[in-house]
Amino acid sequence: MTGIIDAHQHVWDLERAEYGWLTPEAGVLHRTIEMAEVLPEFAAAGVVGTVLVQSADNDDDTDHMFEVAAREPLVRGIVGYVPLHEPARAAERLADLRGRPLFCGVRNLIHDRPDPRWLRRPDVDESLGLLAAAGVPFDVVGVLPEHLEAVLEISERHPELDIVIDHLNKPPIGADDAFGTGVWQPWATLIAAVAENPRVRGKVSGLYAATGDPAAWTVDTVRPVFEHVLAVFGSDRLMYGGDWPVSLIAGGYAQVWHGIAELVDDLTDAERTEILAGTARRFYSLPESETTA
Repeated sequence: MTGIIDAHQHVWDLERAEYGWLTPEAGVLHRTIEMAEVLPEFAAAGVVGTVLVQSADNDDDTDHMFEVAAREPLVRGIVGYVPLHEPARAAERLADLRGRPLFCGVRNLIHDRPDPRWLRRPDVDESLGLLAAAGVPFDVVGVLPEHLEAVLEISERHPELDIVIDHLNKPPIGADDAFGTGVWQPWATLIAAVAENPRVRGKVSGLYAATGDPAAWTVDTVRPVFEHVLAVFGSDRLMYGGDWPVSLIAGGYAQVWHGIAELVDDLTDAERTEILAGTARRFYSLPESETTA
């Protein structure tokens, strides 16, 4: 391998943008967190490029990521925010972002919205059509079965839209260690269904304990999830994401990375290369150079 691409990382500045979910209850995450903190761990893991992903549904957060990228050549791509529920404004913002180097995708915090059917709204659907027409990938940060059901509908209405399921839609890790008990349903069936669309990918990221202590995950509790998505997506449609700094609540970057490294250890060199770099490069159209301007 020429190096690892971390396809899912955040930075945030509490004075630069508003983060509604970052309350004092967020504990160690409730502070400004910038790139410098994770760079030594990236180096230790062999990460040569990273994708910054939006942390708030506002323009300030997205603009902040571009400011960070201007200072940090390790950033290869930026997944920003456009207001999908406001198609006219979404079109304007999308045109602006497409003119910026490193822009590579769009995300909205759908998992924080009270309406689980938000992605099925006509106004949102109109904006998803804009993404499809422009060839801009869409990150789906879902947590509910309804979110995967929405992806099935979106795939039918917008067959040209490239989609990635962030954190694999939060499977019930730690709830049980056997698919046969039914604990893994409906997640297992729904993730397999969305994987039937070749334009849908999955991020092997954020795979922490679903209940209780998020740091209680182990490689053994994650392995059934990984084996299932490997079977339904294949290595060429899975990508690694360290989910830093959210990973601080799950043991930190190094612990998460070593867990993923152990999961892919039994794969072929070609399969590991796909998950740890190749899929992200293709999906986000990332530059090949390890020194991005």
